[in-house]
Amino acid sequence: MANELILNIDYYLDELGRMVFTETYHLKRGYCCGNDCKHCPWKDDREIDSETSSE
Repeated sequence: MANELILNIDYYLDELGRMVFTETYHLKRGYCCGNDCKHCPWKDDREIDSETSSE
């Protein structure tokens, strides 16, 4: 299956055993889900958009 997740490339397990998606995974997915993910490559863009829309 081509869409299988790869440990330590697409995700890693944190100290509590939770799956944390990497920036690589997010870039492969291709869009921001809006859930404030830890490694979101679009996070800075969203913060800028929210700042300018509130002015």
